[in-house]
Amino acid sequence: MQFCPKCGRLLLPKKDKGQVVLVCSSCGHVVRDEKIEGYSVVKKTAASEDVVVVEEETKTGLPTAKVHCPSCGHDRAYWWMRQTRSADEPTTRFYRCAKCGKVWREYA
Repeated sequence: MQFCPKCGRLLLPKKDKGQVVLVCSSCGHVVRDEKIEGYSVVKKTAASEDVVVVEEETKTGLPTAKVHCPSCGHDRAYWWMRQTRSADEPTTRFYRCAKCGKVWREYA
């Protein structure tokens, strides 16, 4: 593990003309001169977020709650809970209005 001599951030391996070099993601400093052993370049993938989709057919299987819809004012909504933040944070409750279908969330 090496750090940038200019800004102190971690240098990340990158392929440049078939050779592995270390590049600072902050200031762009490149280290080519030193022997760079044990580093490999791996393909980065974008972090995928869990998308919750509630189909019309399964909507009736969800529990309901007496809660006020911010869109149409109806007093019934289907609800489900998901862990959207880190594990030490409380879960997020999602609501879908039984009348207009508007989805909103409530943080605990």
